[in-house]
Formats: sequence, structure tokens, C-alpha cells
Amino acid sequence: MFLRKDQSLDALADIGNVAQFVSFAPVGNAPRQAYLRILGLPANQDFASPAEAIAALLARAPDSSVNVRSYAPESPRSREFVYGLTDVAAALATVERLTREGLHTIVNETVDVADGGVSGVVQAGIVEFAPDDTPRCVEKPGVASLPAALGFSLLKTVYGFAPNLGGAQGRIEFSIHPRPRGWRGSHTLLWEQEETGPEQGTATLAWPNRFSRHIGDKLYGLLMAHLAGLPVPATRAITRRVAPFAFGQVTGSHETWIRTCPTEQQPGLFTTHRGWLDPFKLLAEEDPTGENIASVLAQAGIHARHAGASLVDANGRTVVEGVAGLGDEFMQGRDLPQQLPGAVVTDVIRAVARLTPIFGPVRTEWVHDGDQVWIVQLHRGATLSTERVLVPGERSRWVGFPADNGLEALRTLLASLNGDAGVEIVGAIGMTSHMADLVRKAGVPTRVVPA
Repeated sequence: MFLRKDQSLDALADIGNVAQFVSFAPVGNAPRQAYLRILGLPANQDFASPAEAIAALLARAPDSSVNVRSYAPESPRSREFVYGLTDVAAALATVERLTREGLHTIVNETVDVADGGVSGVVQAGIVEFAPDDTPRCVEKPGVASLPAALGFSLLKTVYGFAPNLGGAQGRIEFSIHPRPRGWRGSHTLLWEQEETGPEQGTATLAWPNRFSRHIGDKLYGLLMAHLAGLPVPATRAITRRVAPFAFGQVTGSHETWIRTCPTEQQPGLFTTHRGWLDPFKLLAEEDPTGENIASVLAQAGIHARHAGASLVDANGRTVVEGVAGLGDEFMQGRDLPQQLPGAVVTDVIRAVARLTPIFGPVRTEWVHDGDQVWIVQLHRGATLSTERVLVPGERSRWVGFPADNGLEALRTLLASLNGDAGVEIVGAIGMTSHMADLVRKAGVPTRVVPA
């Protein structure tokens, strides 16, 4: 059965929360109220005039602003859309003008898509979403795509609540917001519902994506590990766009580590500090424009007996490397991998084996306290690395780089190279170190040669 846009919204409002609205149908050249859903008022309360209905809507709109959408009832496509009207006279004039063109109109509360929340779609057992956009974000690249249960758990961890879809079924367009909105005054808005078949889809589970950049790549990976049931140290996330939130498990240590969390992985570039630092001063110093670091993590320390990293190499083999102690010097490329106890290697491989069926091949950074392994970073994807060839490829010339020169010197070298040059790291480094991560991220052919 065909329903007009306002009829569909009214039906959706019976089972869930929709943005506050009042709709008008053209009768002659004048608008006549059709449907209305406004916070605190009975459903479809009839007002004496369009002006009074619009005034009631503006008075209850959280941002004191409304939009006017127009459409022809025989066409599924919208016509003119007028955004951000803040007084009754302007909104009424817009409705009357569009009505004279024979169009139906819907006046709804303005909803800020850049309020820190997300919009998306639930369908076929999958949820896909992104910040700073409408539910139509799913038609663009870069959305977070997860099994619905995992995605809802992620959103509940970050925002403190999961999307409330009411009784909606099938394909559901939704958005969630830090401030209550809509005619039910809750944090989830439903925008559209379509009936679909019983088929199940497959989520991509890939990051970086728009949401991982929103909260920070490192934070997103830790959340994935935590929600997959792996031990992650108790973490409080202080983000730029979302209220602080916490997750993870008690480690038995009362020490705090501060970890910067860039929008995308930048191996070894920004601060990781043992002990407390002022996170606001740190953000001001390391990212004054606010473009590179999405959040700062205050994370429980771990009584580290061993620490290191793992990856899946070019042969599909899980490589586990590390050292005794904290592992900082190893990750920076200043210490070489040591022989690890068999029990430590086994625990890391078992942790990776639990992650792989969910995410596919993964790269981790880990800490072992003598009893169990803790995941302190998680990234998705296999590598093409071997012990001697970190990034495969041919180049017309090779630039030698002594491994002892360190991570920042390597970063500078990579930035200076043109397309005909590869890198020969002279000496020895770990396949899983930040130095190896750096050349893999840069995509510059790199091989390791003996000193």
C-alpha cells in the first residue's frame, strides 16, 4: 500500500521516536494540517491555524529551528528543502509558497547531524553508520559496517545507550544523538522503515572508517578487541567529539598510562607516556589544529613480564615478537626481538585465533603479565612482509638506512623519497616494530639487509 511521506512518518511514530513535525496538504491554495507529532502534545492534535502549529513546533525544537520539506504525493522524490528557519513567519511563508505550487509540506525540527552522534541503517542483521551525516551515508564509502549485535554494543559503550528501534522491522534508517530529541524525547530518531526479506548480509568490519576516525583509530581497535571478549586494560577515553566513556578490565595495577589516539594509525608519532599527563595540554601541544588526534586514553598499567606485537606475514603465518619488560624500546626499533617463553607465544597465538574468525587477519600489540595476555592495540589486515622484505616491490634505486638511526629519522627519509626509490634498512629490526609498521603504511618497497 502506498503511503505519503507524512503518513509513513505518522505510522513510524506509533512504534518509535521520530523528529517532531507537522505536515500540511494543499487544499486550494492554502495549507491544511494533516499530521502532527510534537513533544508533550497528543498525537495529531489539531491546531486552529498553520501558524499556531508551527509556533508549537518551534517552541519545543531543541535548537529552536525547523526545516521545510516539500514533495508531490505521486512521486517518491522530494522537491525543495529549506533548512534552518528560526521564526514562525519565515516557516509559514515557505509553507504557503510551496502549497501554492501544489506541493505537500512537512515542517520538522532541525536535527544537527554534527552533534557527535551517528546516522545509519539497520538491515539484514547488519548495522552501518557514520558521524556528521544523514542515514544516506550508507551510500557513500567509509561507513562503519558491523554485525548488528556487535555494532549496537559498540554504540552503547561509546554513548551509554544503544539505538532504540522500537518495534521497527526490515530496513530502518536511524540516527542517535547525545541530546534528547523527537516527539518522544529520546536519543534515537527513526527516519524511514521498509519491509525486506529474511536474508542476512555480511558486514565488512573494516577500519579505518569514518567512525574510527571520529573517535580515533587506536580507540576503535581496542573497543573491537574488548567487545570480542579479549582482555583489554581498563581505559577511560577523553575524545574531542564524544563525552568521556570507559571500558576494559581491571589489571591489578594502580599506575596510569596516557596514550594519544590519532584519527588514523601513525606508528610511533604521538606520545605514549607512563604516568599521568595533562591531556588538554598534550592535545594543545601535539595537535593544536585538532585535526590529527581524535582522543586521549587514560589506561590502566599492566605488570608487564613481556610485551610485543604480532602480525600475519606473507605466508599466512602468525608472527609473534617481543621482549622482556615493557617493550617500548622494541616497538621503537631500538631493541631486537628476544626469545620469548613458549607459554607467552602460545597465549598470544590463542588470542589472535579468537579474533581471526570475527575480523579476519589481525595485527596486535600485546602485554603479558605472567598469567595472561592483554591486547593494547588491534588493527585489521594481513601483511605482505617477510623477515627480509617488509614491503615487496622493485625500484630503480635503493636508499640505505642504518637501523640505529631510529624511527623519526626513518619517517623523515620516507617523506623525502620520490617514486623511483626504495629503502634498504641496514641492520636488524622486528617485523612487528613501529619501524616496520611505518614503511608498510607508507607503501614504500623496503628490504632489510645485514649490517
